[in-house]
Amino acid sequence: MDDDDRCEWRGRSNAHVGGDGREWRRWSALVATVWIQAVTGTNFDFSAYSSALKSSLGVSQQSLNYLATASDLGKAFGWSSGLALLYMPLPAVLLLSAALGLAAYVVQYCVLLSSSPSPPAIPYPVVFLACLVAGCSICWFNTVCFVVCTRSFSASSRPLALSLSTSFNGLSAAFYTLFANALAPYTASVYLLLNAILPLAISLLALPVILLCRQQDRHNLHSKPEHDERVFLGFYILAVVTGVYLVILGSFTSTGSTAWIVLSGAMALLALPLIIPAASCCSDVDISGPEDYAMPLNNDDPQKPLLISNDQYQSEYQLQGCCYGTILEKGRVLVLGEEHSAKRLLRCVDFWLYYTAYFCGATVGLVYSNNLGQIAQSLHRQSELTMLLAVYSSCSFFGRLLSALPEFLHRKVSFARTGWLAAALVPMPMAFFLLWNSEGQNTLVAGTALIGLSSGFIFAAAVSVTAELFGPNSIGMNHNILITNIPLGSLLYGQIAALVYDANGLRKMVQDNGTGRVETMIVCMGARCYSTTFLVWGCITLLGLASSIALFFRTRQAYADGQSSFKHRSQVSS
Repeated sequence: MDDDDRCEWRGRSNAHVGGDGREWRRWSALVATVWIQAVTGTNFDFSAYSSALKSSLGVSQQSLNYLATASDLGKAFGWSSGLALLYMPLPAVLLLSAALGLAAYVVQYCVLLSSSPSPPAIPYPVVFLACLVAGCSICWFNTVCFVVCTRSFSASSRPLALSLSTSFNGLSAAFYTLFANALAPYTASVYLLLNAILPLAISLLALPVILLCRQQDRHNLHSKPEHDERVFLGFYILAVVTGVYLVILGSFTSTGSTAWIVLSGAMALLALPLIIPAASCCSDVDISGPEDYAMPLNNDDPQKPLLISNDQYQSEYQLQGCCYGTILEKGRVLVLGEEHSAKRLLRCVDFWLYYTAYFCGATVGLVYSNNLGQIAQSLHRQSELTMLLAVYSSCSFFGRLLSALPEFLHRKVSFARTGWLAAALVPMPMAFFLLWNSEGQNTLVAGTALIGLSSGFIFAAAVSVTAELFGPNSIGMNHNILITNIPLGSLLYGQIAALVYDANGLRKMVQDNGTGRVETMIVCMGARCYSTTFLVWGCITLLGLASSIALFFRTRQAYADGQSSFKHRSQVSS
């Protein structure tokens, strides 16, 4: 490289870092997605107000389960967010998401207010529809965050950004618990009010950064993975500190001035990551190298496959023998990053193994969190519900953070991401069999922690796994197809829990203060209310573990070939 070229390259690099503010924009975009995710996991605090909602509506446990299912059923319409992005700008989709959530939770809030004589009672079908819209709004928020991270970061850094962003979604219940303790402790309706207002407030706060997130930004990202990893390490350290803070202080019910102090500390920790984009904005340090312009990696170009081309794959595949490929390799992912259409996806055996692992793993953990209020009530531990919610939320958060471990260890440990997925499922059946076979005082806390840890890892890792196995360009459609298992699992597993609960419960007379009518509802107390459910859920998660292990063995060669291809390109570029 001569002097003129070197000067030209250095000028472009300095413009990249300080001149046009692109570095500041992408780190600010990550902070914005962290804030959005931290307050939009509103489905995780369902247990905090589910008993009050059940009492106000005067419905059975099965009817309450249908409301939880409706929230998850909204995710089946997640594809609508991708459709909206085709016709609407990203900021408009963000604001529409907040508007949907606001309307849905205001309706549910009015249900609890209807216990007073003046407001009229809201019919059950309207509440069901409101829960469905609330679940759809959560999916829209997630889509916005996925798009922002995809546009702002290169393929080498994108899994870290997605993992960090989705991790904070697991802390939503803990944040809402802190707000509720500070504003109106022991009042269930405050959760619904917060669910309506906080996402809208954060969306308005993050809107200026989202407006700066442009489609063309991702074509100009040339920073070294080493630099990004150092910055991400700073983000993850701050995230761990936040999680530890919430585990220690958020697990205990505090009121009055103490609650406000704890909440202020949590908000300060959430704002602390702003120092990273601020430092990037002020820094003039050259973080790129000539080789980034000389030989850009193909996986930073969204129009190119992550590893090798289709033609190269087909040539190598034909050398293995036609019969062998047809019989043993049918429906198998042999090349990472190869784009799968919806039709091809549904004919892929590996996809259904992946679907089963998710359906019989993380979805069971989500249903467990929806039933946590009734579980605590049946075990006479209603006073500990706030602590249990904080434990599940915090452990889910740490599980999501751990999903980034493969990115930090990829130079030292060559292990397929599907293998990490299988390992993450191991604690799930252990937890349910522990809850089934033991009635110790700390068993519920330990089981809740293990379930939160396992399901959190899977929720965060699934986005990257879907992109690697079935193509990054098709992730919007393919991942929404994958999460259709959530409403199906919520209905099936919730129905199992409700049938066992009602079969072991007793009818109780309850007066509706809004209408004056006396309703009968089934209330179950004792370990028998959920023991059979825990046994069934444990067996189901064993099936999920078996499916994830089978997926690992079928895809490990593709990951091994991918690592070899990446190392080869790195040697060529150096």
